Amino acid sequence: MDFNAVYHRGNDNYCYPLDEKRLIINIKTGYDVRYVNIVQGDPFSAGILGGGESFEGTAINIPFSKRLKNQVWWTTTIEPPFKRLKYYFELITDTEKWYYFEDGFVSEEQMNLEGRSRQCFVFPWMNLADIPVTPSWVNETVWYQIFPERFCNGDASINPPGTLPWREEGSVRNEEFFGGDLQGILNKLDYLENLGINGIYLTPINESPSSHKYDTTDYMRIDPHFGSEETFMRLVEEAHARGIRIMLDGVFNHCGEFFAPWQDVLKKGPESEYYDWFMINEWPLSFEEGASRKGQFYTFAFYDNMPKLNTNHEKVREYLLGVCETWVRKYGVDGIRLDVANEVSHLFCKELRRRMKAINPDIYILGEIWHDAMPWLRGDEFDAVMNYPLGESIKDFWIDKSLTNSDFEYTINRCYTGYMQQTNDVLFNLLDSHDTKRLRSGVKSLDEYFQQIAVLFTMPGSPCIYYGTEIAMEGGHDPDCRRCMPWKGIEDGRYDDRIALMKELIALRKKEPLLRDRNFHFPDRFENPRVIDFQKVGWSDNYIEVILNCSDEDVYVEQEGEILFERHYMDDQLLRSGILIRRIIKQ
Repeated sequence: MDFNAVYHRGNDNYCYPLDEKRLIINIKTGYDVRYVNIVQGDPFSAGILGGGESFEGTAINIPFSKRLKNQVWWTTTIEPPFKRLKYYFELITDTEKWYYFEDGFVSEEQMNLEGRSRQCFVFPWMNLADIPVTPSWVNETVWYQIFPERFCNGDASINPPGTLPWREEGSVRNEEFFGGDLQGILNKLDYLENLGINGIYLTPINESPSSHKYDTTDYMRIDPHFGSEETFMRLVEEAHARGIRIMLDGVFNHCGEFFAPWQDVLKKGPESEYYDWFMINEWPLSFEEGASRKGQFYTFAFYDNMPKLNTNHEKVREYLLGVCETWVRKYGVDGIRLDVANEVSHLFCKELRRRMKAINPDIYILGEIWHDAMPWLRGDEFDAVMNYPLGESIKDFWIDKSLTNSDFEYTINRCYTGYMQQTNDVLFNLLDSHDTKRLRSGVKSLDEYFQQIAVLFTMPGSPCIYYGTEIAMEGGHDPDCRRCMPWKGIEDGRYDDRIALMKELIALRKKEPLLRDRNFHFPDRFENPRVIDFQKVGWSDNYIEVILNCSDEDVYVEQEGEILFERHYMDDQLLRSGILIRRIIKQ
């Protein structure tokens, strides 16, 4: 047996309570393992620990598995009657059988040795307060990310000095201003509602000298070039009236150079009462030589004008938590996204969750983390993270034509075995954003474009489209991905066909619970390695099948079930570089 391929631990995504009754158990093995049994029972079924007890347990087969690149992920659900569990595994290949304990592998001969210790895995107690709980509404939400300065100019009277005419086409630079504002978003709520959007994620709206607002000057003030507090409150109210939730962007890792406490430090140095609000290693700072690159103080990504906030400091935490409380109490926002969340202290994140959930237990707390985020997702910090690994994995399949449908299966399964199921339900899934090249500029055709969108809308989690995604808007890397929304072209009907396709996919996502469900598998039915086929399977008498022909050849797909969405599915049952989503009734 390939011992090196086997892995389990009795916590995190390998062993966790789904709710107050059910415990999820997962284990990785090599492909040589054909069957996995879990031998489980109550830790005290045979007496107290150390009392000469002999744990036997009941063997239960683990029936469900997912294929990873080099391993198999096995999963099952146990309902411990007394909320605690002791267990080990039986691993069976074609020729041998081994037992897997916390301290390693035991042969059948060793299992029969009298007096030999059995260091089982243990989940000690399913404490209700420790069970990760995520807001259920997020799974039913289709998000629309708006970069306010480039979305719509609704009030020219508050334009920044030097505002340029709205640019319907072409590249933009960060130092250019076009006057997008909150009133512009208000004016387009009917458009968003008609598109099917029911969640808006706004990049920062607090006062800042930049177009992107990630260099905050005043956390308690709406940027005057975006509008007033009253305008934002009206935006939230009118969005809520349409069933649209609002999420704000919290820039708490760093501030801008004009943030009052930082200005006080620059004037007074170590004598400033705010000196410890920042991470300063050496004084004075030599900005002309690149103080942050010299290690004199810490910043965001070596930008000297974005000093890093010390979220280890109690007064900093209290100030920022007060900002968030204002957003939730005064404005009634439904979510908070933390920028550069992986550099903010865990202490701050834990206090943020406790304080915000006390005001609104249903608020969505989202972290911007681009890598494995397990330390932030144990139920006491974030509800979810931006699922960049999923987006990159999806895009890779269309970029690298050597990848097969098996490779696609492995990478998608990897993305959904890294966290708890309740986390998977509310992951923030996206294919592009204000930080990345736009999806349309990374694909060769609209066929490839909408195939990737189709995957996004049929995966577990909560999909987000970046403003302009509905028209396949182009744009290179930052800042070119922040172009102006071409409203004239939209109103003239230039993008009607694209918008119609997007509306159809959004409506299908919202209508069909199976498309939002966490359960899916890949049946591996097509010989063509560039045909993706996966099924969304719940507990009902039907399932939904998603088929994407990503090859240059037509693929025969027999006519079966109810077609829910199709693109290029021909009358002769040939799928040509297209999409087929259909409902199949189980026999």
